[in-house]
Amino acid sequence: MAHINLLPWREKLRKQRQREFGFMIIGALILTVLGMGYWHLFVQGQIDHQNDRNRFLEGEIAKVDKQIREIRELENTRRKLISRMKVIEDLQISRPQIVHLFDELVTVVPDGAYLDNMVQRGRNLVLNGHAQSNARVSTYMRNIEASPWMAAPQLRIIENTDAAEETTKDSTFQLDLVQVVPKGDAPQ
Repeated sequence: MAHINLLPWREKLRKQRQREFGFMIIGALILTVLGMGYWHLFVQGQIDHQNDRNRFLEGEIAKVDKQIREIRELENTRRKLISRMKVIEDLQISRPQIVHLFDELVTVVPDGAYLDNMVQRGRNLVLNGHAQSNARVSTYMRNIEASPWMAAPQLRIIENTDAAEETTKDSTFQLDLVQVVPKGDAPQ
């Protein structure tokens, strides 16, 4: 006899396929959630690693900035010391020059003239004095021009004052001049 299956086989097959489809969807959802979780953990790990690197670099930058500040302070100290050494060196060089200047001041003053006051500002000198006549002041200026240690005399003021005696006239003068260093005595 022929076997006839009267059971609703199509309905069973449909239910079985729906069940398999449901399991596949649930499996796909589970795989998707697991993949997203893994991806989140991976990206979070990368972010944490980069944050650690950034903190390390910030720490190193702070150390380098501190070293740069120390170097700048040392450079400032060095510049200050060099300027002090330069001042001391200039003083050492100019020490014999003032002796020559005073010696030359005594040498160039003519008879009948004398100095009351001398002011020095750098290489510029201002001399105040008295002379018996204007001719003595002119001689004094010519002597200064001939001196190897002084140059450029300029007469600022000359006044004739009458003394108690009518026979002598006294001249008060003020001269500006420049101290020079002869080539043989210039510092190397």
